[in-house]
Amino acid sequence: GNRCMFLRCCETREGTTQEREIRVKQQRHAAAKMGKDLNGSEGGYPVGALPMETRLFIDNEFVDEHDGTHFDTVDPTNGKVIAKIQEAGKLDVDRAVKAAAKAFPSWSETTGPVRAQCLHKLADLMEKHIDQLAEVESLDNGKPKHIAKNVDIRLCIKVYHYYAGWADGKIQGKHIPISSLNETPANWLCYQRREPVGVCGQIIPWNFPLAMFSWKIGPAMAAGCTVVIKTSEKTPLTGLLMGHLIKEAGFPPGVINILSGYGPTTGDMIVRHEMIDKVAFTGSGVTAEKILVAAAQSGMKKVTTELGGKSPLIVCKDADLDQAIEVAQLGLFLNAGQCCIASSRIFVEESIYDDFVERALKRSKEAKLLDPKDPECTQGPQVDVKQFDRIINYIHTGKKEGATLLCGGNQYGSEGYWVEPTIFTDVKDDMRIAKEEIFGPVMCILKFKTLDEAITRANTTSYGLGAGICTRDIGKALTLAHKIRAGTIYINCYDVFTPEAPFGGYKQSGQGRELGESGLDAYLENKTVICDLSFKE
Repeated sequence: GNRCMFLRCCETREGTTQEREIRVKQQRHAAAKMGKDLNGSEGGYPVGALPMETRLFIDNEFVDEHDGTHFDTVDPTNGKVIAKIQEAGKLDVDRAVKAAAKAFPSWSETTGPVRAQCLHKLADLMEKHIDQLAEVESLDNGKPKHIAKNVDIRLCIKVYHYYAGWADGKIQGKHIPISSLNETPANWLCYQRREPVGVCGQIIPWNFPLAMFSWKIGPAMAAGCTVVIKTSEKTPLTGLLMGHLIKEAGFPPGVINILSGYGPTTGDMIVRHEMIDKVAFTGSGVTAEKILVAAAQSGMKKVTTELGGKSPLIVCKDADLDQAIEVAQLGLFLNAGQCCIASSRIFVEESIYDDFVERALKRSKEAKLLDPKDPECTQGPQVDVKQFDRIINYIHTGKKEGATLLCGGNQYGSEGYWVEPTIFTDVKDDMRIAKEEIFGPVMCILKFKTLDEAITRANTTSYGLGAGICTRDIGKALTLAHKIRAGTIYINCYDVFTPEAPFGGYKQSGQGRELGESGLDAYLENKTVICDLSFKE
């Protein structure tokens, strides 16, 4: 009767636990056959032999664009052209989106273990080709190869494994007890399902090309979405290499499509396409505003954004100064300062200000601006001439506004886009270098007297991506952490990125979160189902 019906409704779709375990084994076995052998015995590319690509990756194939339009990607160490990249036009975007839309019904119904197997295999393939991926990432972006390998790509691998874990049976709905609105007894079954949102348009930046690729692809695949992802026109090469690995990992045609092109053209076409259900963007606030408008005008698409920052680092007088200097160096100079959460406003308590400045100067002079392939290199060039000019202009502005240039401030070398590690002291809150995102190796050190003052000044910004605190007093640290309006707070550390921890900002630093369980939310819809179980003979 009613009890049997209720039990059948509440039973998982996979059936009993034993039945589910059998199905999981069968699904994993089937998924393992979808890709090629990791050692290359069944056609996988040998280690380090992934072909360089300049075409578009659509429906699991590299294809030529329709319009004959290309753009250059350059080596930032010397400004020389690496390759001409095919730019996706309107017909190409349409083809990619339609491929993703066609693949969505079957991929969204694919069981979790199959999606997990594809993600695990993609991670394993990145591990297999890690040296080649790091070399190309370094070539196209300018970051030191050893950092690309041991930081960026290691994080990518962890992200794919992490979201494979979510795909494998952990994305679940829930039963919701409900009651009748009147005195009449009712026998209700109410439950919530989590379903993939659909076809996703994803636009990623140039500062961490492979990492941002994984932050977008990982949760989307785990949720059962299909995607059209646009790489940055400044750093398209490693994103295209991922096409080889995606196909080999066993992702079906159309599930992941990779396009190259500029934001105002290719990016705008993706956002406005009628078959796109959701947009994810990482980049500048100016571009995000345009995306939000375009998404609203083309069907009120769901949008998540991860944007810029002007993150404060508060160094208290009781801090371990040796540790604080290392925190400040990493927080600002990581990736030549091209990091959205960079600790670009360093507030130092008055009594230790001079000591901190002296140590910061000494530490910055230890930077090694070398060939990014050199394992001793600690700082590479800026990504391109546009970014280089932007940073140099901010340095000139800082000097004109009255800040003291302690070190750096010039181009390093005679070619390429290298900027010396730069430190400004005597910085005031109303200076442009203290208010605007520079996105380069420019450290601004400010002085404060009281913690209340530091909190107020730290929060006086339109951004809210991150913040740092250096103190040995845990009570003080947590008080500051709770009062600063930012998405991630680091205490006695900085730039700790891990797939388990959500990342995103307050205010103009974005909407939504990436990574962690929260990173799945943007790719899932919540559906409520209510059923009347009452029955009369």
